[in-house]
Parts: sequence; C-alpha cells; structure tokens
Amino acid sequence: MTTLVVIAKEPRPGRAKTRLTPPYTPQEAAALAAAALADTLHTVAATPARRRVLALDGEPGPWLPPGFDVVPQCAGGLDERLADAFAGCDGPVLLIGMDTPQVTPELLTVDFAGCDAYFGAAEDGGFWALGLAEPDPGLLRGVPMSTPATGDVQRQRLLAAGLRVRDLPRLRDVDTAADARAVAALAPGGRFAARLALCAAAASR
Repeated sequence: MTTLVVIAKEPRPGRAKTRLTPPYTPQEAAALAAAALADTLHTVAATPARRRVLALDGEPGPWLPPGFDVVPQCAGGLDERLADAFAGCDGPVLLIGMDTPQVTPELLTVDFAGCDAYFGAAEDGGFWALGLAEPDPGLLRGVPMSTPATGDVQRQRLLAAGLRVRDLPRLRDVDTAADARAVAALAPGGRFAARLALCAAAASR
C-alpha cells in the first residue's frame, strides 16, 4: 500500500498564499490557505494508505486531522525539500501539495503495478502530484521549481531515469484569485469554497 505525503506551509497571514493579496487581505489569504490545506488533508485521510505524512514548514494547527505523522521540512529550495520528503519514506510514495483542494480520494488511490512513477501536471506548468514506486531523492534535486517549465523538466527527469510514467489528470493550483474561483467551482461543497464565499460576502458589504 502507498504512503501519502502532503507538503505544506503553515497558513499564517503574510506568509501563505501571498499572491491572493490583493484582492484578499493577508488574513483572508491565510484563511483560504488553511481551508485548502484542511480539504487536502481530509481527502488524504479518506484515502487508503499505508502511512500518511505531513511535511510541514511551521507548526500544526486545528486544520490537521488525526492519523498523520508530522515531519519538519528541511532547509533549502523546494527541490531539496521535496527530495527530503521522499527520502524519509519507504516503499511506494505519492506526494502532493496543499494547492489543489479539489483533489479526491479516487485521484490519490494509485496502483504502481505496471509503472514506476505517477505524475500529475498542474495547469501553471508545475506539478501537483509525484509518485515513485521506489523513492529516489536524486530525481528531484536540481529541478528548477516555480517556473513554467518545472513540470516538463521533472517529467523528463523521470523518463531519463528509465522509469515507466503514468500520468494523472491535469489540475489547477490555487495561486491567484482567478484560480481560487475556478477551483472552488470544482469542489463547491468543500471548506475552501465555503471560505471563499465568506470572503466574497465580506467584500460586498
């Protein structure tokens, strides 16, 4: 059975989802980040897994459901932090971020029979999920992060290593206000959509 890892930043004002400000205040952006993280973690909690891990930059909060091993992120760039998250796991691993609250247990229930890696591209050019049958931190180190080519470079790295790659559906990350509205529409019953509606109602008053 697969280990599921979520890599996340503590949702604090001025530190989380800063690209949502404006139109949202730093406090609203942090609340939206917390809602996205809560939706993601509860989805992971509802997905069959051998182990559930939260690789966290910061401190746990009330958004964390039971059943997770919380480990601190290492220092360094995102490639190093992702590599370190894989290094701390044994056996098949699927890692996702906190930016896709529309994710479902069905998307996260992966079977490595017949493949060595899963890759979930994001619409902004990055990736929202990466799965490895055998965790190898070297597959991530040195990949340029947060660029429009990040996903392509990472996927090519997998192929160059001779891995059989299975693609997951392309998803939209929440980075901007337009992203937030689009993602909330995809998961209207979630915490993220509810928090976005509260922010919209506050703005209209």
